[in-house]
Amino acid sequence: MQTKQNMTWLITGGAGFLGLHLCRFLIEQKQQVISYDIAAIPANEKIDGLIEVTADIRDGLAFKKALQGVDIVVHCAAALPLAKPEEINSVNAQGANLVLDCSKQAGVKRFIYIGTTAVYGMPKFHPIDEETPLDPMGYYGIAKAKAEEYLQQSQGIEWIIIRPKSFIGTGRLGIFQILFDWIEQGRKIPVFGSGDNRFQLLWVEDLVEAIYRAALYAPASNIYNIGAKEFNTVNIDVGALLEAAGTGSRLLHVPSKPLKFILRVLEMVHLSPVYRWVYDTADQDSFVSIQKAEKDFQYSPQFSNQKSLIETYQWYLKDGKKMSESIGTGHRVAWKQGILGIVKHLF
Repeated sequence: MQTKQNMTWLITGGAGFLGLHLCRFLIEQKQQVISYDIAAIPANEKIDGLIEVTADIRDGLAFKKALQGVDIVVHCAAALPLAKPEEINSVNAQGANLVLDCSKQAGVKRFIYIGTTAVYGMPKFHPIDEETPLDPMGYYGIAKAKAEEYLQQSQGIEWIIIRPKSFIGTGRLGIFQILFDWIEQGRKIPVFGSGDNRFQLLWVEDLVEAIYRAALYAPASNIYNIGAKEFNTVNIDVGALLEAAGTGSRLLHVPSKPLKFILRVLEMVHLSPVYRWVYDTADQDSFVSIQKAEKDFQYSPQFSNQKSLIETYQWYLKDGKKMSESIGTGHRVAWKQGILGIVKHLF
């Protein structure tokens, strides 16, 4: 696969946050690119030269048709944790398996699966490497682990699994929109416990570069963790964001156990969009080793946690607030804050 010439890429979830960044990057690299997504790319974000197919990944006939002449599939499409459990399993596990089977039948050379570090659960030892036993958390983590299992058991296609940390950048809203909204209004930002835990993030363009390099240069049948190289504690990294914002917003340390209990109850009664994976890991160390990616395909992330947070916040003030008028469950829309929208006025 060590060539960049005459390659045709199909990106599932091409209209999503990661998908759009990846499609733009590949077009800039003079590649032939097909976006395959159930949603259309907004008119103001259309990409010259991009072939767009609007269909569900669970539509086998449509997907097989789109695969004609495709060399590499990057499977980014996924139902996110706020979706209903049956939707998460249908899209993230069964849908991924269908995409894989169709790709094999079409003679696709390489299949790049975008997984998640949620499959590790909450390991006690860090950094987490690719050999760490899996303990997937929640419906989302379980479905993504199941998809990985399908992939590792398959034959007849070269595959690579990418497990990225939470990635941010221009176009990212979702749970980060809630944080940015509170910061812009100068609210105190609740921090679980001491805030001395190290929590790794990832700049979306660094992830895009990793996907590209892995697709071309990584040995087949390998799994790679991807994250920022430079990151600190929650206190340091979020504190730097608050200082850069200059709104008077500051950290407020809250005991973890009661805060987690409250959020769990609010989640159960559908009054908060903050789900278990977020609040259970918020006071824990959470970072992966990227040494394998550095060694195998010279992965070299350019953005630190702080730079990623600050630049995403600056984008939010300039363009993201308009995008946040749309409410949904994806990364490119705002999440309905529920009771948190009231609670923030108390902070």
